[in-house]
Amino acid sequence: MARRGWMWVAFALVHGFVAVAGYQLPHAPMGDVYLVYEPWSGCALGMMDYCGPAGRQIVGITEPWVYPALALVPMLAAWLFEAAVSYTPAWAIVVTLVDAVAFAVLLGDARSRGRAIAAAFWLTFMVALGPVGMYRLEGITVPLAIMGCLWLIRRPWLGSALLAAGTWIKVWPAALLAAAVVAVRRRLAIVGGALIVSAATIAVVLALGGGRYLFGFITDQTGRGLQIEAPVSAPYMWFAALDVLDSRVYYASDLLTFQVSGPGVNEVIAVMTPLLAASVLALLLLGLWGVRRGAPVVRLYPALAFALVLALIVVNKVGSPQYMTWIVAPIVLGLVIDRATWLRPAAFAVVTGLLTQIVYPIFYNFLMTDHPAPGVVALLTVRNLALVVMFVWSVIHLVRVARNPESGAGRLASHKRPASVIERSPS
Repeated sequence: MARRGWMWVAFALVHGFVAVAGYQLPHAPMGDVYLVYEPWSGCALGMMDYCGPAGRQIVGITEPWVYPALALVPMLAAWLFEAAVSYTPAWAIVVTLVDAVAFAVLLGDARSRGRAIAAAFWLTFMVALGPVGMYRLEGITVPLAIMGCLWLIRRPWLGSALLAAGTWIKVWPAALLAAAVVAVRRRLAIVGGALIVSAATIAVVLALGGGRYLFGFITDQTGRGLQIEAPVSAPYMWFAALDVLDSRVYYASDLLTFQVSGPGVNEVIAVMTPLLAASVLALLLLGLWGVRRGAPVVRLYPALAFALVLALIVVNKVGSPQYMTWIVAPIVLGLVIDRATWLRPAAFAVVTGLLTQIVYPIFYNFLMTDHPAPGVVALLTVRNLALVVMFVWSVIHLVRVARNPESGAGRLASHKRPASVIERSPS
């Protein structure tokens, strides 16, 4: 069997394994699907008995919502298969279908070793992270991000439209869009594609009467506390584990998350959003510096995109296991373009994903208590340190790319035409 055939066999096996693992592992890693996605979308369709006096509630339209407006679309799409398999496996089917399209775009004819390695990395990371990557909205946004990144140069309208669609599902692809506006030369097309998708989304929401909730997903974030998995929460997790300084873990029922309390926590919460904004701004300025020095887009864009998505994870008061998937798209792009440079962060990402799965869902029960188990807090701390290491690497790499735009030219030349490597569609 040819390489392409074996890759598709691996794709099927990985998706089947991850889908089934969601039912086997503790703490219901697919719980968001049947606890929130199904009721939200079912109420929007008027198919639930508990959706208010009118029999229908449309999140983001008739009531506030934590997600951007397009997040409802994949939730509704799962109902296409619900009658045959029930809602949760239907969601897995939708994710698998979207992944299949992105996998075909990435793999192409499988003649490119870089593309094959990138595809193998994606599948390996899926197994390492486990079912949380499939049974969250990231299961939809990651393949959209991969396709968007691959198509950004020669098809900037399409690439930016896909990234914008991903942003209107789950905000994080906005980092990839911001990196594109800085690094990709055809900025008018990048902005134009994003504006078309955004304008169409806003128009539909306004037409349905949901204008007052259009940007509720942004304002909702400002009121969040420190989630237990955010790197900044590590000291408080240790305080809670050791039962010192009046620190503890508690459940925030309004947001369905576990958070930490302790001395000075409100001050930390207050400073995190400005710190995140400053970090993003600093990285964008580094990217602009690289543009002015003539750094090629095929080196600058993956470096800037990787640093930005890691900033959203590391310098953030909110943290969840599915956030680990955000790093997949820039690493995939990096491997396609320059695998020698990106193999190390790819391997590190797989280890980070595995540590995340060990913490959630396998040992998560030991964190969901006022005073979590020190051993599991130690595992979480190691995972967070791994994220910090990747973030530091990404910043150093970005500085090197910006400072020495001609370095690595020999490696890139081996890919025939670097831009074509990014953009080639499957045969």
